Order: sequence, then structure tokens, then C-alpha cells
Amino acid sequence: MENTLSKTALYDWHIAANARMAEFAGYAMPIQYGSIVAEHEATRQRVAMFDISHMGRFRFDGPQADRLLDHLLTRRIDDMQIGEIRYALMCNEDGGILDDVLVYCLEATDGNTYFLLVVNASNREKIKSWIKPHLADFADVQFRDVSEQTAMIAVQGPAAMETISKLFKSNVSSLRYYHGKVADQFGKPTIVSRTGYTGEDGVEIIVRVEDASRIWENLMLAGRDNGIMAAGLGARDTLRLEAAMPLYGHELSESIDPLTAGLKWAVNLSDRQFIGSESLATVAKNRPLQKRVGFRLDGRRAAREGAAVVDFDNRVIGIITSGSFSPTLGVPIAMGYVAANVATKDSAVEIDIRGSRVASVIVELPFYRRKQK
Repeated sequence: MENTLSKTALYDWHIAANARMAEFAGYAMPIQYGSIVAEHEATRQRVAMFDISHMGRFRFDGPQADRLLDHLLTRRIDDMQIGEIRYALMCNEDGGILDDVLVYCLEATDGNTYFLLVVNASNREKIKSWIKPHLADFADVQFRDVSEQTAMIAVQGPAAMETISKLFKSNVSSLRYYHGKVADQFGKPTIVSRTGYTGEDGVEIIVRVEDASRIWENLMLAGRDNGIMAAGLGARDTLRLEAAMPLYGHELSESIDPLTAGLKWAVNLSDRQFIGSESLATVAKNRPLQKRVGFRLDGRRAAREGAAVVDFDNRVIGIITSGSFSPTLGVPIAMGYVAANVATKDSAVEIDIRGSRVASVIVELPFYRRKQK
């Protein structure tokens, strides 16, 4: 099976490190190298590195690239400045979420501005197909899928910026959150962005595929004194859950709109139109019927996707979309959707876990918030 899957530029390193590999979005990806909990705790307490090269990366060049993206995305794009990065969503006409993305506004070596769109691995082909018909209305925009020509590495944790600063001549540690720049790593062009999917400080790095192994090794050496550890997708999932970051295919889908998902801040409806904006304006006017909430469960059993949320009158009021035991909090946690009229903090509910009812309480999101320095 693994021989039929796509491999990232760091695949051989993962195999040499005895990673447990599994299929994810068509790629052979490391789930864990040792203990998921140890990799999780390394990220929370020190610094960890993740191969996230399976994510899709699309480049847009041309004078109207900002207008094209402004038409496709829920966030305003046509006012972005060089170095800015914005989280946004791409919706269909009904307001359903096609994907959640990061948009980078960067300066090319020739001085021209270009945009980079990072999309979820599982949605890469879908989003590419969605974008292509719209290019006809923006004839001067050059669109390229650069996913196979690049690799992507996340460096996350309290010591991430200290680790990164050892490798770059330019002062990348001064980057503000959701900002990025094209830097130089020992002669290798590198996009560094102060972003992440763990709830910790850190960066995500995009490099040429031929430079990926060398830069990965350089990062491991730079973080050695801080106890750096390679981490897999298992820890990435428990980290993002604690930080209440939604995952496409779980909290986000084409049947869920951004407002219901609690992402109103990532939707700019005022004075602009984009695909899905009329439908979202209607949802905003009438208010969502459901709400994404957190659950803290009694005992040690974790609720999984699809588990029913039940009130004490035995009515199903919601569904779990993600759940796990929280290494940081030491209790089972979950995210899901419940009817908006019962989405009240501290409300007691039960969750059906394989036919057994487990007591739970609705809590505010996120479950974990890192301490600001």
C-alpha cells in the first residue's frame, strides 16, 4: 500500500527514524515516532518539528491576483500588504465550506507581489478544480500548483523562535503573528511565516523540495540544546484539538457554513461580494441554528467523531466532530455541534460512546491557551 502513496521529500528521514507511517490524503505520512504524548508535550514545553509537506500550495501572480482571491475567499484580500498572512475560507454558492486556507502576500525576487494559498491536503485537487474556471475572468493571473516543487515544515513550541533565529541571517524572530517573509537559509530561499496549527508560538517554513532534507537537519541541530523532537500527525491532532482549531472533514465541511462553525471573524461581509456571500448574509441575519462547542468528559474514555450528544430528557441535541484524551489537561475533551439554544457554558449533557452514556459538560473554547510572554 505504502508504495502506491505519494511521498514527501522527508520520507526517507521518517523511515530512518522508525516513524509509524500511515496513509493521509494520499501521502505516506508519519503518525508518530515514539509516543504521541511525548511529542505533544515536547511541543507544549519545548520545541517540535512536523513535516506538513502534504499540504497544498498554490501560487498566484499577476496584477489581478488579489481581485481573484477576493472573489473566491471570505476574507478581504485586495487590501493585503506585503508580508501579511490571513486565514480565510473558500465557500460554495450556498455558503458551505469548501476549505479553510492561509493566504500569503509576498514579494518576488523581481519586486512584484504574488500570493500563496496553502490548502488542506485532502482538498488540494478539489480546490484546484474549483479555482480554474474562475481564471477566465482574470486573464492576467498566472496560477500554479507548486505543491510538488516545495516542502513545508512546522517548527512549534516555546523555544521555536529561538531555534529558528539560529538559522537565518535576517531577524525572523521579529516577525509578527500572521506575517511572513522570504528569507535566506544558508543560501537557500525560504518562506518563513509566523503561523501554526498547535496553539503554540512558532513558524511554518516553505522550501524548495531539493533543499528540504538539509534544512530539516539544520533545524534539528539548531534545536538540539532545547530538546527538539520530531512529531507526527498524531500529536498535531491532539494539539490542534486542545487549541480548538477546526479540522476540515470534522468541524468543517460543505454542509457547514463559517458562521455556524464559529468563524465569523474570518468572514468580511461588509461592502464586498464573494462566492457564497449572499447565503452567508442570510445566515448572519437569521443567526446560525447550531454552534460549535467544547465538551469536557468524565472518566478516561474519549468520545469519537459521530458520537451523539444527549440531554437529560433523552433528546439528541448534537454530535461530536473530534475527540481525544488531552495530554495537557489530563481529561477527555471533544468538539462538536449542538443546537444553538442549548449551547450554554457549564450545561450538563451526556455523550453516547458505543452505547454507554458518559457524563459531560459544555465548556468554552479553546480548551488550552498558551501563556503570552
